Amino acid sequence: MSPARAGGLWSTFGVGLLAAVTVALVFVCGPGEAAAADGDEIIVEKINEYVRRGWDDNEIKPSDRTADGEFARRVSLDIAGHIPSFEELMEFLEDDAPDKRLELVNQLLEESNYVRYWTNIWANLLVGRGNRRTDRGDLERYLRTSIARNEPYEKFVYELISAEGNSNENGAVAFLAAHLNDGQVPATSITSRVFLGLQVQCTQCHNHPFNDWKQDQFWSMNGFFRGTTRQGAGNANRGEFALYDGPDTRIVFFEKRNGLMQATPRKFVDGTAVSMTEYDKPREQLAKLVTDPTKPFMARTQVNRMWGHFFGYGFTKPLDDMGPHNPPSHPELLDYLADEFRKSGYDNKRLIRWICASDAYQLSSRAHDGNVEDDPAVGNTPHFSRMYVKPFSSEQLYDSLLIATQADKAGGRSYEQAEQQRQQWLAQFVRTFGTDENDENTTFNGTIPQALVMMNGSLTKTAINGAEGSFLRRVLESPTGDPRSPKATNAKKPARTATKTVASKSPGKPARGKSAAKGIPAKIETLFLVTLARTPTDKELNAFNNVFQKSGASDPILGLQDVFWALLNSNEFIMNH
Repeated sequence: MSPARAGGLWSTFGVGLLAAVTVALVFVCGPGEAAAADGDEIIVEKINEYVRRGWDDNEIKPSDRTADGEFARRVSLDIAGHIPSFEELMEFLEDDAPDKRLELVNQLLEESNYVRYWTNIWANLLVGRGNRRTDRGDLERYLRTSIARNEPYEKFVYELISAEGNSNENGAVAFLAAHLNDGQVPATSITSRVFLGLQVQCTQCHNHPFNDWKQDQFWSMNGFFRGTTRQGAGNANRGEFALYDGPDTRIVFFEKRNGLMQATPRKFVDGTAVSMTEYDKPREQLAKLVTDPTKPFMARTQVNRMWGHFFGYGFTKPLDDMGPHNPPSHPELLDYLADEFRKSGYDNKRLIRWICASDAYQLSSRAHDGNVEDDPAVGNTPHFSRMYVKPFSSEQLYDSLLIATQADKAGGRSYEQAEQQRQQWLAQFVRTFGTDENDENTTFNGTIPQALVMMNGSLTKTAINGAEGSFLRRVLESPTGDPRSPKATNAKKPARTATKTVASKSPGKPARGKSAAKGIPAKIETLFLVTLARTPTDKELNAFNNVFQKSGASDPILGLQDVFWALLNSNEFIMNH
């Protein structure tokens, strides 16, 4: 039993959140959290209140509560970066506890895959996949440690902005070291965008045409980075490097659009002036200003980013453009969550729990007549009356393929061999699905190279070849279609039983013949569960059983291969819904 369950759970998830179990959920508070945020049930109900108000104001009827399988798949992808394994999914579906959704969230937050997934998200966001100016490995080492410890977000931000010293000792220096070219202009832009939600680069060359942002605001922020230098190569070859603040530039000169030069002192983006003493460290000054709890930028930006991660759309579009020209869709909710996030000690895991416990996150992705217009994909304001379908990132797609197929374990490989194969396949995926530097993630958008990797790549071929150790082999060899051991299933019978036994025409091969062909509809159902987290409809079951019969009459594994291939290459598999 997890500490969260042992300490008492405050509610079942979803619609009717407070009507079920209302035991207090106890969280361990860090320093400074004693008189912090509201109680978690109050916060979640407040989220629900603000979202419902938007439904009422716009005469929108929300979708139904999502099914357990869809929820398990969704939250596993959003928190840990992959679909649940068959064993994990079945354990969740067979659990009758009213608090099982909250318990699943808690379990996922303690997984090593949570750390790995969010390390990758932040590394992509901070330096991108292909930045050759720094060693991403140093940054990832820092990120893993920070995320595993659930460091307060303000500490995380402060360390990244103010980091100095040797990359081998402080991996946080890799962030800004990747952006110190062109007069530190990239460093100014990405720091403002990622941590303040302000696209100040728009004012680099001229005043903003749609709001009051001025050109001198960009260059005043740039002044915090002018004295920052890197020493050493620090490239993709893992060369050691260091980051230091040398003599700072207190006054920055920039060229206006009319060709005249103008001077500006370094100032924070909101106009806050800073000390200009001889011993100032400008980036430390900036880090203090960014993390100042009296300033709204950092908390609002992180709340908006996290909401956007879990719902597919944030309160603004783009997520990192929260200037005065781009008002949020739910300003009261954004301000409330930002304030509670700050009072919680900037606890990212707690913020995730609030979002995942909300009624909106519990909704089905299926639209109906009452909310079909709630579609931000066509430019409409998001009202979160249903879950918006999100395409997989390349890492989600890759790791979900491994979870579903266990292809990395096929062929009786050792752990070391399996991990080596995993890295080779992942490199193939990242190259194929790579995007521009500093993008947060990539999406599977159906290009020909991507489709070929899915349909004919070595990973997919290995996944469905039925080799020893693969998931397909385990399903084929199970008389009931359930590849778990009898102890794991508690002798439960499969949802459907075989309607036809297919004799083998390939004698002598392992896992062939009558024993392998038993329970074919149940085995098809198992493949649906592991790929889509749902059982097939009667129409789908009949259609896929026909697919099996065409090739499975001579060899059962060939029939199941066709079924598995079709499911893995379906649009439903590569989408989070």
